[in-house]
Amino acid sequence: MQFSEIIGQDETKQLLLRAVQSNHLAHALLFDGPAGSANLTLALALAQYVNCEDKQATDSCGRCASCIKTRKLVHPDLHMVFPVANLAKGKTSEAYLTDWRKFLLEQPYRTLPDWLETVGADNKQGNISAEEARNILQKLSLKAYEGAYKIMLIWLPELMNVASANALLKVLEEPPAQTLFLLVTSQPDKLLITILSRTQRIAVSAFTDEEVATYLRQHLNLDETTARRNAYLADGNLAEALQLSDQSTNLSEQHTWFADWMRTCYRQDLLTLVRQADQFDGFSKEKQKGLLDYSIRMYRDLFLWQQGAGELLRLPDEEMAFVKNFVKVLTIHHIERIVTDLNEAAYHLERNARAKMIMLDMSLTFSRLIRT
Repeated sequence: MQFSEIIGQDETKQLLLRAVQSNHLAHALLFDGPAGSANLTLALALAQYVNCEDKQATDSCGRCASCIKTRKLVHPDLHMVFPVANLAKGKTSEAYLTDWRKFLLEQPYRTLPDWLETVGADNKQGNISAEEARNILQKLSLKAYEGAYKIMLIWLPELMNVASANALLKVLEEPPAQTLFLLVTSQPDKLLITILSRTQRIAVSAFTDEEVATYLRQHLNLDETTARRNAYLADGNLAEALQLSDQSTNLSEQHTWFADWMRTCYRQDLLTLVRQADQFDGFSKEKQKGLLDYSIRMYRDLFLWQQGAGELLRLPDEEMAFVKNFVKVLTIHHIERIVTDLNEAAYHLERNARAKMIMLDMSLTFSRLIRT
């Protein structure tokens, strides 16, 4: 990955280039950006640049042996750690490296649900285990094989458990010579404060609508109208824009499920609500979490429309029609209570509460609430 391949982010690129060229590069960088941003691609571009054998003023050469290996994610001094599920294949990133390389080389703007679906995680959640932390320490105890730096790239370090986070903290406090840590996060608030204090934060902004539309036109050959529409709906999230542009996207399926659920609650059709809870229980863990996240976003949009801020909504026609109709039966009290319950449900789902019980409890509560 070269800096020139990343749309926008000019100030951040210049900051990273100056740090390397002036020999003021911190030993640990935290690429902090929202989901679907350039945080991972910037980290990969920096990894390629620091070990490039013929650095240019504005980018890596892209031609030397180091650049070619890094681009293919096979450089011996580039170590990558990412969340994995507790599957038979293994509990550490090393067991999934082949899948991971293929996953990123196909498309570098990816999300955790994409990755877990790729490795067939089903209902299991992704995490970075204590065993992974031990592997990190072992790898970093060795000298660089051929590059100037040993690079440890950690994607979504917020998914480390306590033991692995503490192990990382120790090596951040006393890093081996010529070692560069690149942490890529979308939720820095979930990291230990002590880890945050030992890294230099690189703020990565969301893409603009124009940048997303340009990327879609260049890489997917979308027409101008479709590219701009998908960029508008994605609101700076390039991963979501790519999903919208994929005919197999599940966003329409999420809306259909959500709208049917809300209408059933309004009708107080208890038998159907029980069947929906059974159906929800059969979904993968990531799909369950995705549906709850989508429901929360829709209630945010319902609130904005109710408060006269409809111009802020970024919705396709079908979803906008639902918002306009369903908001007629809701009050601010309804929305506040429902969003609170949805957030609480997401919390309990993360902690492995039975999905059927969570869904049925919410459905019965919403059914009573909406009709009062």
